Amino acid sequence: MRAAGQDIERDRAAATLYGLALGDALGMPSQTLTREEIRRNYGTIEGFVAPFAGHPVSDGLDAAQVTDDTEQTVLLARRLIDCPGAFDAKGWTEDLLEWEAGVKARGLLDLLGPSSKAALEAIRHGANPAEAGKSGTTNGAAMRIAPVGIMVPAEDIDALVAAVEETCRVTHNTGEAIAAAAAVAGYISARVGGAGDSAAFETAIRAAELGQKRGHTTGIGDMAERIAHAVKLAGAGVPVDVFAERVGTSVVSHEAVPAAFGLMRMAAGDVWRAGLLAANIGDDTDTIGAMACAMCASGCGMDGLPQEHLERLKSANALEIEDISEGLIALRRRAPVHSREVVS
Repeated sequence: MRAAGQDIERDRAAATLYGLALGDALGMPSQTLTREEIRRNYGTIEGFVAPFAGHPVSDGLDAAQVTDDTEQTVLLARRLIDCPGAFDAKGWTEDLLEWEAGVKARGLLDLLGPSSKAALEAIRHGANPAEAGKSGTTNGAAMRIAPVGIMVPAEDIDALVAAVEETCRVTHNTGEAIAAAAAVAGYISARVGGAGDSAAFETAIRAAELGQKRGHTTGIGDMAERIAHAVKLAGAGVPVDVFAERVGTSVVSHEAVPAAFGLMRMAAGDVWRAGLLAANIGDDTDTIGAMACAMCASGCGMDGLPQEHLERLKSANALEIEDISEGLIALRRRAPVHSREVVS
């Protein structure tokens, strides 16, 4: 039984990261655009498409290429694997600054988000890293948190949320951002461990409640309630446009993360369907798609991914996901379980 469980973990870990990249690439050409602008420029997005010339963020990318969501997720995963003990906040700061320099060198426009940029600029000018992220409420932490969900078992909910907080602190050290990231990590962790959707959602809500108590109190204080509301709304069968208006799809955590959970519910866990919904929903389409598809994929495994589209994604990007997911699962299996507050 243990070998079978290990196979599930390994399969779902790789699927999570590939799912994230699929959602990111689908939403890449429509990010920052309104729903009307998406329809005017692309009609309905039904697969990988290239951004139109002069796109404000995605100009220079090709169809099926990923953005900062996937690249920063991979960056965080490597940092976690390379430093398996205490999280190296200084090294993580340097990773992000070097990553942005590399993006600029490639002539691309998809740079650091507003919270990350402000925090790293403050650190660059001498600010204490522990204080730099005290106003970060956007979704940059949640978009790249999947490796923590893969690395830390959901059975140790306190350790999971603590690990989320560590990776958030430099750029998104607020209750809103930590709660949002904890919800995504909690869902993924439970699913990678073999839990069903209902149990994983309960874990996500509990993680959000615990995460809300960490960091600075900047931002909203009801992330768990907003996620639950979005999922209930999605389950009621409202049109996507109505859902988007009521939940919001911007870069703030309290809109993007509930939206991702809601789209996962609308898609009934189907990775490709969730990505298409996100790509057409407007505003922060790539990040919402990345989170929604990562969560969907954490439950269905590699067999649940659209294989033809997956091969195109692989050919368009150098992702090295198999090695990264193996490294994260190795850390998961070494993790001591200190608390047994199991949410099932």
